[in-house]
Amino acid sequence: MKKLFPLALLVTLVVAVQMITGWTDTRFYLTQLTMSAYYALLIIGLCLVMGYAGQLSLGHAGFFAIGGYVSAALTTRNLEGIKDTVLIRLFDALGLLAAGQDIYGDSLLVVTPWAACLAAVLCAGVIAWVLGIPVLKLKGHYLAMATLGFGIIVYRLVLASEVFGEADGISDVPSFPLVPGLTVSGDFGAREENYYIAWGLLIIGLVLLRNLVDSRVGRALRSIHGSEDAAEANGVDTARFKLKAFVISAVFAAVAGVFLTHYNGGIGPSEAGVMKSVRYVAIVAVGGMAHLWGAMVMGIVLNFLSLRGVFGSYDDAVFGFILIVIMLFAPRGILSWNWRGYAAILLRRGGGQESLREKTDGLA
Repeated sequence: MKKLFPLALLVTLVVAVQMITGWTDTRFYLTQLTMSAYYALLIIGLCLVMGYAGQLSLGHAGFFAIGGYVSAALTTRNLEGIKDTVLIRLFDALGLLAAGQDIYGDSLLVVTPWAACLAAVLCAGVIAWVLGIPVLKLKGHYLAMATLGFGIIVYRLVLASEVFGEADGISDVPSFPLVPGLTVSGDFGAREENYYIAWGLLIIGLVLLRNLVDSRVGRALRSIHGSEDAAEANGVDTARFKLKAFVISAVFAAVAGVFLTHYNGGIGPSEAGVMKSVRYVAIVAVGGMAHLWGAMVMGIVLNFLSLRGVFGSYDDAVFGFILIVIMLFAPRGILSWNWRGYAAILLRRGGGQESLREKTDGLA
């Protein structure tokens, strides 16, 4: 019951927010809440790597971009000119292609969103596995620098590649029909529908990760975070567990990238930027690196404020400042901060100043 209560409370809160926006005619908030839920899916995946496996990744925006860009490219690239090739015929026979017409009435043959999604997630997972084998042997700032380099490579590739739209990105990405009657799209008339899709996906991801960290695998990851040498001495295959956690987090990021791209109808190079990765690390640090619930909540709150333009042109500066402050004063996240202790210290200082003032007044 203790595990189900927070989940039931979250579901109740999600439904309550949607109902309140309907009653107050503020449904436009659901757009930012939907996008924040997709970003939070990436963040809880990153929390698994940072908080439980003890690995600092500054390249997760790259996995998000891989998911979004691969899905967008496959669902917008017209394959009509090569439809007679063996590979395209095979894809068509397997039901992976969809025929139609573009806005000019010309024939259009593209990969279906479901096939594109699976290809994008698989691509991100394979890249994470190939990258993780050598990179996860590094520790500390060396690992951070290596993952940062990966993020920069992805950013430059999407920025310079014609296939990915270069600086303009990819637009006109079609909607994503999940099941009959349920579609991921940016249609204003389907705000509530997409709101529940995003939050449903986030809750499923949270449950999966919660079960993972409470299992034997989770205990092994926590032991690696505590002391990798001690975990190795106790028979834990640290390399294998770290690699699995890294791949799982990359898959979460790619899924978030796919769904947000189809929801927005496009994706641009900024999603692969270095500051995006720094932002995700800052949010995980604020919520607590080993606290999935805290990372999720702060992911929703901070991304919502950012999407609403609260920070204005100082958006990146704010997240950089947040990361510095958290690392200095609450390295385990604000949920682990000893609020009572700090309050007691402040009260004690205040009392000491009053006593000193009284003594001084008495001498006068």
